[in-house]
Amino acid sequence: MKLHEYQSKQIFSKYGIKIPKGRVASTASEAKQIAEELGGNVVIKSQVLVGGRGKAGGIKVAKNPDEAEQFATQILGMEIKGLPVRKVLVDEAASIAQEIYLGITNDRAAKKPVIMASSAGGVEIEEVAKTNPEKIYKLHVNPLVGIKDYQARDIAGGINLPREHWNAFSEILKGLWRVYNDYDAELAEINPLVITSDNHLVALDGKMLIDDNSLFRHPELSEMRDTDEDAPSEIEARKFGLTFIKLDGNIGCMVNGAGLAMASMDILKLSGGEPANFLDIGGGASAEKVAAAMRIILSDPNVKAILFNIFGGITRGDEVARGILAAIAEVKPKVPMVVRLVGTNATEGRALLANANMITAETLLEAAQKAVAAAKGELK
Repeated sequence: MKLHEYQSKQIFSKYGIKIPKGRVASTASEAKQIAEELGGNVVIKSQVLVGGRGKAGGIKVAKNPDEAEQFATQILGMEIKGLPVRKVLVDEAASIAQEIYLGITNDRAAKKPVIMASSAGGVEIEEVAKTNPEKIYKLHVNPLVGIKDYQARDIAGGINLPREHWNAFSEILKGLWRVYNDYDAELAEINPLVITSDNHLVALDGKMLIDDNSLFRHPELSEMRDTDEDAPSEIEARKFGLTFIKLDGNIGCMVNGAGLAMASMDILKLSGGEPANFLDIGGGASAEKVAAAMRIILSDPNVKAILFNIFGGITRGDEVARGILAAIAEVKPKVPMVVRLVGTNATEGRALLANANMITAETLLEAAQKAVAAAKGELK
């Protein structure tokens, strides 16, 4: 789950990281009023969950409240990379002496969080990593120990930060680390962190990416989710506790277990097919849950067949089969379906499905091959 800039910066501020004065506006008149309160010289920033806002014209500097209203009118009517701008952040304009990049993210290869900092702030860090990797200072952190003062000083020195700012930088880095941990973030980023002309460190922009699996611990964040960038099918899936990601193929996948889902997609590709989605229905394949998953899969007009790959561990195979049949009776799908059912009471479950004239398979490879053939109209 991504947070908007204004949401991320509000969280940063709670952890002692200085941010510009500002508020969010949904209308141009609100933007003008905020600009008046801030003294007129403000930055109008579109709030959409994509990068490249400045290049798209979604960030403008206004010299007075009237100009702020004019720019807000323009930006609120925009779409940036297909996403509508519904809000703008009106921030007090800052006089910038230097821009710095500072971020913390997961390093899956090292199995540790990594701090990244660079004196080349204000630009896309991916481009810096590609063209000038030597400009990025990286430090892996033991999550059980956290960040020590000497590490913060090492980073500050590594990016040639003026020594007078080392203490303030250390406090900002520690605050960002607490944000990263407390909110189960996959990314907590300040770009740019600036040195202002009056010699303060200020987070002008902020970005947070939250692990969806942790949202049960953060109900307040769930309420902040912006669904504009989500596919309708993914929004519907969340209502039923389903993990769903839409893909570009034509074989719908319904699987219980994330690892099993990935394996199913791999075998489909190996068999010459293209998965249309990742879908993990989790444990307990009830008729209601299976029906919801089936509706979501079939909402994609590209789907020509559905592959069920169900492992009955705690859940009994015959119960899963009855759930599938009840869902079929409700949804009435018009595409062929292949079911691979193994585990507890799998034989009984397959018998129920075979009696209902469904295509069954005992191995995943056999199921994948049948699903590929069914999608091509070669098997019904």
